[in-house]
Amino acid sequence: MAAPYCAHAAPETNSPEIQLVKTIQAQEDNHLDIALNKVDALLSTQPDFRLAQLVKGDLLMAHAGTVNDFGSLANAPREKIADLRAEARARLLRVQSPATSKHLAPKFLWQLDAKQKYVLVVDASRSTLFVYENVNGEPRYVTDFHTTIGKLGTDKFVEGDQRTPIGVYFITAELFKDKLADLYGNGTFPLNYPNELDKRTGRGGSGIWLHGTPSNTYSRPPQASNGFVALSNEDLDKLTPYLQVGITPVIITKQMDELTAQDQKERDSLLHAIDQWRNDWASLNADRYLSHYAKDFSSRKADYAAWVRHKKRVNAKKSWITLDLSNISVFNYPDQPNVVVVTFDQDYNSSNLSNRMKKRQYWVKQGNQWKIVYDGAA
Repeated sequence: MAAPYCAHAAPETNSPEIQLVKTIQAQEDNHLDIALNKVDALLSTQPDFRLAQLVKGDLLMAHAGTVNDFGSLANAPREKIADLRAEARARLLRVQSPATSKHLAPKFLWQLDAKQKYVLVVDASRSTLFVYENVNGEPRYVTDFHTTIGKLGTDKFVEGDQRTPIGVYFITAELFKDKLADLYGNGTFPLNYPNELDKRTGRGGSGIWLHGTPSNTYSRPPQASNGFVALSNEDLDKLTPYLQVGITPVIITKQMDELTAQDQKERDSLLHAIDQWRNDWASLNADRYLSHYAKDFSSRKADYAAWVRHKKRVNAKKSWITLDLSNISVFNYPDQPNVVVVTFDQDYNSSNLSNRMKKRQYWVKQGNQWKIVYDGAA
């Protein structure tokens, strides 16, 4: 089993988030002058940090009277204060959480492709986006950022439901600031939602992006988007060098759980199934090859019955096949422990056809066997 992850990069001890938390801690210790000096220093560099402005208002009012609750004396709508309270709690939790919890080994990262230099995991319960580096096939923690998800939380199902999807996605493009509305900040990175698994389960909508914040806003509360994953522009700029269009995975989960010995056992059994699928395809034994596909299988063009007819017809015209798989990545699907996403480079050669392609499959464990429910180009 892999060792617990250790920090690859030291946290920024003077980041706006750390400065804010130190301000709140000084306020809680009744060191009001120290807290006021700290928040003034923070606002001098981040004047649009609304949560910091609210904290400063509390501090100024505390000199004149009693502050009964966070933001209780602010002249703002109740829902706005509730959002800022939620942001304060999320930021305190992020800074104060133990390193062993913060840098645990995510159970979703079963195997990384050598081309995937980094992988992102969004933990909705902690309003945090984690960055992991691929070090010789093993993910190692690099850094993390406060993030915002949909106003109504997770489990996106239909267009406009203001929810963020749970799943394994990939960055498909980079859109630059000069081509976007100010709402999206310094840029956006669209994700491939809905993916093929989403479509199989009837999930709709589109346009789930990773993006920044408006120019007059430093950051947003934990649940404030229309379903996007949003970061401050400052954090988005720091994140951008880690992102590879078409390659970087973005795993969005309700809560990030730790990799276990059972996960590793399941991963090994899946990798064995993938290798057996490859061997059975190359053997020209159509029945053995097709036994790896679930009865509810579908591709972009065919259901199971059509797939069987097509493959038997194609195999009958061949005298030999060789098949090589490389750059295999495997990600366990959040909230669906018996579903995995597999992506690989496929080098196919036969007596009458040769091609290379990037392929993506979804495998489901049915009983004690792994079966393919989707097979297509990545």
